[in-house]
Order: sequence, then C-alpha cells, then structure tokens
Amino acid sequence: MKILLFSLGFLAIVSCKKENAENFQNNSMTDNTTMNTVSEKSNDTITSIEDIKKEYAIVNKLLSAKQMDSTKFTYNCNEKEGEVVLYYENKDLRMVKDSYAEHSHFSSSTKYYVKNNSVFFIFKEETVWNFDEGGTPEKPETKDDINEKRIYVLNDKDIQCLEKNYTIRSKGNNKNPDSVPNKETKCNISDLMKNYNLILKNKDRKGEINCL
Repeated sequence: MKILLFSLGFLAIVSCKKENAENFQNNSMTDNTTMNTVSEKSNDTITSIEDIKKEYAIVNKLLSAKQMDSTKFTYNCNEKEGEVVLYYENKDLRMVKDSYAEHSHFSSSTKYYVKNNSVFFIFKEETVWNFDEGGTPEKPETKDDINEKRIYVLNDKDIQCLEKNYTIRSKGNNKNPDSVPNKETKCNISDLMKNYNLILKNKDRKGEINCL
C-alpha cells in the first residue's frame, strides 16, 4: 500500500512539474498548423505528414476545449502502476493516454492519436528523476532527465521518428525545451502498438486491473 501511494504521488508530482514543459512540447507538430476554430473539419483520410500535423492539431484543440468524452481505468502490474484515459469524439476514439510510474524514480506517458480506428501519431515521454548537486538533506535539489519521441504513423508503420532529450532542474535556470532541436532517428513501434492493442482489449474495464 505504501508503494502504491508513493508511486501515485510521484506520478502526480511529475505531472505537475511537466505542466510548464508541456506548453512547449508541441513545437514540432504545431508549426504552421494554427486552427481558427475547434469545429474545423478534418480530412476523411490521412496520407501524409502534413495530414498528420493537421489532424494532431484538431485533436489537441478538441481536448483543450474539453469537447471530448472520456473513460479511464487503472492498472497495477508488480511495481508498474498506471492509468489509461481514452478520449472520444462523438463515440469515435480519438486519443489514448497511458501514464505510469515505476521504481519510484521513473515515469512514462504515451499518447496515441487516432483517426478512423487507426493510430496516426504517437507522442512518448519518459522521465528519470534524481537528486541534483547543491541541495541539502532538508531541501534537496532534483533534476528530471526527459526523453521525448514523436512518431508519425501511416498504415500501422512509422514513417518518421523524432527524438529530443533535455533536463529540468528544481534550482531553475533551465533551457526552454522548445529550443532543443528534434533529431530524426530510426524507431520500431511494434511494442508501442502491442501495448495499444492491449489497452483496446481492456478499454471497457472499470476500476483497477492487473497487467495489461
């Protein structure tokens, strides 16, 4: 029980610490993709990276305007404890967020963006929390080492993968995450898609389940 409370508390703290950073995390997606209204109509099909950027912006706009319904469930798999939230637009699944904490100093958040029952974009963020130099036992300094991955997906295959790493220190004077460039990398989304499909199998569950 103590481990469960600590892990969930840690996840909440990390979420709060990320509130400001998340304001910057959409830099690679929202360039030249300004939405005038939430009701802007999306394309029926997605065939390019530009289509993905536009659809991504539409989903985020709907989320910001709280125009989506949602359901959620929690899971507890050994020391991996997390929460899954599914977001719907007119009963159509549009986004899935899977967040969990593990081993006290690690947290992960994966967002699957969905159109016509197909994932078209994945944003994954992993955070490793450690004590930083310069603190005291009464007031320790901490740092979050953050890894972000942005994956463009067509027909269940990655067509472009971008990655960035940066650090946020509790003492302040941090670099703006928006100024950290993304680097194009190779990636394999098979494990991410396997996790997504396991989420779909459990999407109608209520309360807490064991491992996905």
